[in-house]
Amino acid sequence: MRTAGIIPARYASSRLPGKPLLEIEGRPMVWWVYQRAAQAGRLDELCVAADDERIMEACRRFGIPAVLTADTHRCAAERLAEASDQIRADFYVQINGDEPLIFPDNIDAAVPDCIPEEEEYGTNIITEMKDPAEVLDPSNIKVVFDEKLRALYMSRTPVPCPFLSIDFPYYKHVGIIGYNKPMLDFYRTSVPGRFERIEGIDTLRFLDYGKYLRFIQVEKTESLSVDTAKDLERVRRRIAGR
Repeated sequence: MRTAGIIPARYASSRLPGKPLLEIEGRPMVWWVYQRAAQAGRLDELCVAADDERIMEACRRFGIPAVLTADTHRCAAERLAEASDQIRADFYVQINGDEPLIFPDNIDAAVPDCIPEEEEYGTNIITEMKDPAEVLDPSNIKVVFDEKLRALYMSRTPVPCPFLSIDFPYYKHVGIIGYNKPMLDFYRTSVPGRFERIEGIDTLRFLDYGKYLRFIQVEKTESLSVDTAKDLERVRRRIAGR
């Protein structure tokens, strides 16, 4: 099974324009993400999927493989779907381009030993939340799954509701998602379903349509998405401290 890691890098961020090119210790953020992802052991290929020639130029300057995709994609899954037309693989791992602290082991965890018989199949990394404040934060996507870790639901609200018991853990989505090619093609040709439109969670598209999404639990993560200038300063301090 051939596996490709793809780093979607979008220039037109509404909160931090040019985000993939913002400097950390003298190098663009996309360089740091690529270096971390390159340490994963289960990727046969690693590539940036950019939406702007300025990102492509930075990738060329630092020797990072990259493909240019349309600047009209609404989310990372759509960008991956286009990139998968240029990059041949059996399985694709989405590695968010705004997480320069991402754990390589978490990327490896998203790669299955083999792809099940289901035509469309995906994986999603999750981890247990230890801090009650995390559970209440709507930016943390809470997940519910069955005994085989098949995804049942995802929500910004704490689910399940602690009505009869409070003795259970909450889990959250970590932004590493794997897809086979049919799963990506499905996303590209479908429209948002009922719960995706309510919750505003792109990955709910697969559950709305009954696709096979399997959660994979990891114990240790260092995931910090750079969404604001404050996030960027936190990442800069953490990397400088190393």
